[in-house]
Amino acid sequence: MQKYWQINPVAPPEFFSSLPEIEPVIAQILWNRGLRSATVARAFLSDALEPELSLDLTGNKDLVFYNPFLFRDMQAAVDIIVKHIKARNKIVVYGDYDADGVTAAVVLSEALKTLQAMVDVYLPDRVSEGYGLNKSALDQIKEQGVSLVITVDNGIRNKDEVDYAHRLGLEVIITDHHVLPENRSDLPACPVIDPADAEDKYPWPFLAGVGVAFKLVCALLYQATLPAKQKFLIAERSLDLVAVGTIADMVSLLGENRFLVKRGLSILNQNRRLGLKALFQTAKIALDRPLEEWNVGWQLGPRLNAASRLGHANSAFALISAEDEVEARNLAQELNQRNLNRQQITEEIIKQMEAQIDKDNLPPLIIGVAQDGQSWNEGIVGLIAGKICDKYHRPTLVVARIIEEEERNQADTGLKAAQLSFKGSGRSIEGFNLIAAIEECSEFLDKYGGHPMACGFSIENVENLNGFRDKLLVIAKKKLTPEILVPKLSLDAALSAREITLSLADSLTKLAPFGQNNPQPKFTSANLRVDDIVWMGKDRQHIKLRLAAANSQDIFSVGAIAFNAPDTFKDLQIGDIIDLAYYLEINEFNGRRELQLKIIDWRKSTD
Repeated sequence: MQKYWQINPVAPPEFFSSLPEIEPVIAQILWNRGLRSATVARAFLSDALEPELSLDLTGNKDLVFYNPFLFRDMQAAVDIIVKHIKARNKIVVYGDYDADGVTAAVVLSEALKTLQAMVDVYLPDRVSEGYGLNKSALDQIKEQGVSLVITVDNGIRNKDEVDYAHRLGLEVIITDHHVLPENRSDLPACPVIDPADAEDKYPWPFLAGVGVAFKLVCALLYQATLPAKQKFLIAERSLDLVAVGTIADMVSLLGENRFLVKRGLSILNQNRRLGLKALFQTAKIALDRPLEEWNVGWQLGPRLNAASRLGHANSAFALISAEDEVEARNLAQELNQRNLNRQQITEEIIKQMEAQIDKDNLPPLIIGVAQDGQSWNEGIVGLIAGKICDKYHRPTLVVARIIEEEERNQADTGLKAAQLSFKGSGRSIEGFNLIAAIEECSEFLDKYGGHPMACGFSIENVENLNGFRDKLLVIAKKKLTPEILVPKLSLDAALSAREITLSLADSLTKLAPFGQNNPQPKFTSANLRVDDIVWMGKDRQHIKLRLAAANSQDIFSVGAIAFNAPDTFKDLQIGDIIDLAYYLEINEFNGRRELQLKIIDWRKSTD
């Protein structure tokens, strides 16, 4: 699908002059990221948080984060937890089945154990239980003699379940990062720690679930009567998992998240956890060079998520918590195999999904529903939605059929009836708030939740599915303008040939880690001459170019590469003058460092 190239407007002159020590290209990128004052820009580059909003955890200035007690209910939550620890009551950390929820559960449970709590972890089954608190699980938890349930990465929309827990005699604390219900009267009646609450004073609203769990740990440690060194070690031990969960959940990598992830990646590189080290080795992730955010997002995260997509999240929890090398290696191999199976299943479902799409007359919003005889694994529908959304640039919902057999209530027949219901997942594009749209259709939904860019939901019957689909399509047609439906390639700056340097590529690393809201910088350069073309790979699916400046006397030659190049590259010929959109990278091989352009898109020059 052809993209509209959109170069960001140049920052005002006074912004550049306020940052004389920063290269203009770097300053422009900071402006593009919304860091539009010299103070904020410098704070980003120096990893500084506002001191008036921060808390020095140990008193030694070695761990300074935003003050967790800025959450309105944090003190109440800490008091409740301390009360139960002192009373030797059983505590359950109730997590979620994705990488964010699993890492959050490990972070909080490890810290509570260190504080001498009697703690266990409950992770719901993705298929049989679904997302969030459920009454059956609460019944089991109560039967085990538990007194306190602390959620991580879920619970903000579980008012009824929290009320049920109270009737069972359980205390509950909710820690979550998902969007709050529209009406505050629908909030759970218990302490709630959620940075998405606009009425809270916490300064960073985009923490992941594991980030919120970490803030609770920091609050507990701050008030604990422990030596500063021990507080430091407990908190620092958690930061590798904070980085993993934050990256895997694709939350914003600006603000405190960037600060936490940078610190966490440095801990992750020390390979302290046997399970993660085994997973690195099984996934053939090289440990002789520093891990970067893409290693987590593209290699580690999918394998952790595969645990619940084709099994139970307990496998991922056990891997991260493993203290035996043999157990760690076996669990790593199990998760790696599940991920390979997941990839195969994903490819098959995408083929079936695409058969439902009218590619010549794309609707503003794509809804794919598994047909009779099609078994779409509900643990994978979110991945399918993301891939279809990326390919066609349309908000996409993928819905799996759930067929359950239940005994008919007739003693004389003993027959079983098939109960058909549906579970779905959605991904969106910029400009269309998906959770707000499905909230308008909530009368057809059994359960739902999510973010503006992603959602999950369940539907009880075919009639409600049809009603939901019809209403959502009407909403989409009203809100999805032609402008929104044109995929845009946002480019940070246009570079001349003389600006494409190894020095600039080195400077760009200061902006990492890259991710949501802080993407790897994208550039464009015009009028580049193609001096050489080499196709590579077993199936000749990769292309490498040698480029020079067409309209300049400057001596300039640079390599450019595109992996899995689309068919449009077959039109390229030596001597063509092209415009290029690219990432500026450093290729390191055999001790040599060489500038390389990683191609995003190209077009014939018109100048």
